[in-house]
Amino acid sequence: MPAAQKPVVLVTGGRGLVGRAIQDEVAKLNASSPGGNAEWHFVHSGDADLRDGDATAALFDRVKPTHLVHLAARVGGLFANMQDNLGFFEDNLKLNSNVLRSAARVGVKNAVFCLSTCVFPAAAKLPITEADLHQGPPHFSNEGYAYSKRMMECEVRYYRKAYNLPNWLCVVPTNIYGPYDNFHLVNSHVIPALIRKCYEAKERGEAFVVLGTGKPLRQFIYSLDMARIILRLLFQPPQTGDVDPKASPAPDIISYICCGDENSEDGELSIADVAKSIARAMEFRGELKFDETKSDGIFRKTASNGRLRNEVLPSDFKFTPLDEGIAETCEWFVENHEKARV
Repeated sequence: MPAAQKPVVLVTGGRGLVGRAIQDEVAKLNASSPGGNAEWHFVHSGDADLRDGDATAALFDRVKPTHLVHLAARVGGLFANMQDNLGFFEDNLKLNSNVLRSAARVGVKNAVFCLSTCVFPAAAKLPITEADLHQGPPHFSNEGYAYSKRMMECEVRYYRKAYNLPNWLCVVPTNIYGPYDNFHLVNSHVIPALIRKCYEAKERGEAFVVLGTGKPLRQFIYSLDMARIILRLLFQPPQTGDVDPKASPAPDIISYICCGDENSEDGELSIADVAKSIARAMEFRGELKFDETKSDGIFRKTASNGRLRNEVLPSDFKFTPLDEGIAETCEWFVENHEKARV
């Protein structure tokens, strides 16, 4: 890309949790910051159905991006995934392949593609690292979605080698949370679901009930931290040199697990600690109860962010402490609950 050319960035899934966070981070950039002088296009499903190859091609022809952040996906809760593994697999395969094909065709040189920790084997040894990605089957409950994401990682590697695109990279976030999340009680992730439960318990004067014992451990990442990581990978990617098309067929590791530091107090936390943090942020004074008749699910699935720390992040990068991120998310939900995704 010529030095004088202004970067043109296309963000698919631009109205979702991470897309909104990227918008907030971009608004803070000055002209001298990486990406500060870029032309940004945040698109959503109403702009183009990315499952349609012609619609996807037309979007890329219209925007002519030099940089891409691919966040769009067909997603759903546990029940939806179990009932329609085929649909999630097929829709996401189409969507991802169309985006990759169009990105390569129009000459996108820098790109970040978003995976999910569900891609990792259900029986992976802990802590999970990027090298574990294809070392066994994912959990059966959402294997259609998980395999579609695995296939995207494969396809990114193939495009990197076929077109010499070393700056096409993948991120694998753990549980992302933050403003603009989906706060549905069934189809959302643990933090937004608990925030809504706590809010409604406070409004009704009822107990705040958490399903399970509260003992399982999880890792989280604040959406604004995720946005900062994506921006760094997009504009300051690790310098690995050209991709050798004749290199060993062994898969390159092109992904980065994104989570808080696993060895810090904010890295891996119990569901009970998360619920207590939400109760404090909401100033909930009622009873916090754990319904131990409900399943806890997997006790822990610790992932390592060592590769991200060593290759991407500056030494002074600080993840947002959980209490701080939850407080900001709770404040946003209280102010926007009538228009939040519930």
